[in-house]
Amino acid sequence: MQLWQTTLDALQLLVSFDADLWKVVSVSFSVSFSAILLVLIPALLCAFILAYCEFPGRWMLLSFVHTLQAVPTVVIGLLLYMTLSRAGPLGDWQMLFTQKAMILGQMLISFPILVSLMYGAFQNSDKRSIETSYTLGVSRIRILMTLLWETRFPLFAAVVAGFSRIITEVGCSMMVGGNILNSTRNIPTAIALESQKGAFAQGVALGMVLLLLALVMNFILTSAKGQGHLRV
Repeated sequence: MQLWQTTLDALQLLVSFDADLWKVVSVSFSVSFSAILLVLIPALLCAFILAYCEFPGRWMLLSFVHTLQAVPTVVIGLLLYMTLSRAGPLGDWQMLFTQKAMILGQMLISFPILVSLMYGAFQNSDKRSIETSYTLGVSRIRILMTLLWETRFPLFAAVVAGFSRIITEVGCSMMVGGNILNSTRNIPTAIALESQKGAFAQGVALGMVLLLLALVMNFILTSAKGQGHLRV
C-alpha cells in the first residue's frame, strides 16, 4: 500500500511540474548533454585513428582506453576534486562545485566508453570498401562520410550507451558538484539525497524520468534501424 501511495505521489509531482523536481531534471540533462556533445567529435576521431591507422604503441593505447572504462566514477571524481581544489594545480580556475566541473568529470567518464564502442563499430565495417575507394581516388572526406553513414546505427548506439552512463552516475557528480540545490544537484545525486531523507516520492519521480529517457532513446534507435532495413 505504501509503495502504491509513493508511486501516486511521484506521478503527482511529475504532472504538476513541481519546480524543484524539474530544476533537478534540467540540470542533469543540461550537464550530460553538454558533456556528450563536447566529447563526441574527439572520441570519433580517436576511434577512427585507432581502427584505421597503424602507428607504434597503437595496441597499448587501445588497451589503455579499454582499461579506463573500468575506472569507478568516484575515483575519477576524487582525482578531479584534488586537481580543482584550492590546493590543486587547477585551483585558480575556481571550477569546483560548479556545473563546469560536473561536465568535465562526465567528459572524462564518457570518452573511453565512446572511443571503445566506436572503435568496435569501425572494426566491424567492411574495410574492403575503404580500400577500393582509395584505389579509385575518392577523397578522404567522402570516404569518411560514407563510413559514418554505414556505421551510423552502432555509432548512435555508442552515444546512447555513453550518455546513459554519465546521466546515471553518482560518485563523480557528488564529489565535484557538491549536490547544491538549483545549481549542481542532478537526478542521481537528488535520488540519493531524497532517499536518505525518506522522501521517496521525489526519488521515484526522478527514477521515472530516467526510465522514460531510456525507453525513448531505445525506441529511436530501434525505429531508425527498422527504417534503415526497409530502405534496403
